[in-house]
Amino acid sequence: MSTTDAAERLLNLVIALMNTPGRMTKDQIRAGVVGYDDASDESFERKFERDKDTLRELGVPVVTVDDSGHAAEIGYRIDTDAYALAPLHLTAAELAVLGLAAQLWQDRVLRTDTGRALTKLTAASGTGVHTDALAALAPRVREAGGAYGPLLEAILARRAVRFAYRAATTGQRAQRHVEPWRLAVRGGGWYLIGHDLDRAAVRAFRLSRIDGAPRPVGPPGAVTIPVEVDVDSALGRPHADARRAVLAVVPERAQALRARGVEPDPCPPLPSALAGREVIAVEFEDLARAVDEIAAYGDVVAVLEPADLRAAVIAVLQAAAALGEERHDG
Repeated sequence: MSTTDAAERLLNLVIALMNTPGRMTKDQIRAGVVGYDDASDESFERKFERDKDTLRELGVPVVTVDDSGHAAEIGYRIDTDAYALAPLHLTAAELAVLGLAAQLWQDRVLRTDTGRALTKLTAASGTGVHTDALAALAPRVREAGGAYGPLLEAILARRAVRFAYRAATTGQRAQRHVEPWRLAVRGGGWYLIGHDLDRAAVRAFRLSRIDGAPRPVGPPGAVTIPVEVDVDSALGRPHADARRAVLAVVPERAQALRARGVEPDPCPPLPSALAGREVIAVEFEDLARAVDEIAAYGDVVAVLEPADLRAAVIAVLQAAAALGEERHDG
């Protein structure tokens, strides 16, 4: 008895029909495609007809080929022209977003596949992408830790979870029983938004303060997730006083900074060494995070003011240059 499930059998059929030089008859499909090979006559006919209809509903153009007029010679193939992916024309910004997504899946299983996929998409698009297209975004999203996977699975399965959680103020460790709703990023850290069953209220939990892997409890489907989850309300809006950074940026670079930048008023004069650059002003609240973001651009972005931000960015760049020289000398 075959142990091939329906999804695997469909994939096997697509691969076979895509790679046939002309057509495949039912007899050839039954003998050569895993999932049909050990079926009875009636079972094969039922499976094949159902699978053929399913593929067509999914948009796979399975066509019937009948050149001889004999029923036994009727064959099937996939119209490769109709099924081919249209030419890709991705902008540098779109490739940057794909690159950022690939960075979030850097485990041993997917690292190679995501890297190859991004390389192929870049080549297919014919669009170059500067590494600084990601620089402003990548430092902001810190590693989610071991709690992320179990929590995501619980959200998808709509199951409650239990986990040990360390309080931010006291560091005291306590068990929490939560209906998980959303995972969100704020200020570089990952948070779980959900309904705390012990406190009967919506709460936010920073993933870095969860000890060990959350454990699912209760049956799948038991949690009802609201259609609208107010993440800002759960996490709290930033209250720190914003400061303004005035930056000199190489034209057409550092798009992530430009997206939230404005023209400063008044606009300070540019030193001769920075002639030709564009001046923008952006707000920031945390000095260390602003240094990380701006320094990631290297010489593409120069800080004009404030002085403490400029000095900190220069110090980071000088330290990086010194480290590079040490490695080169070694």
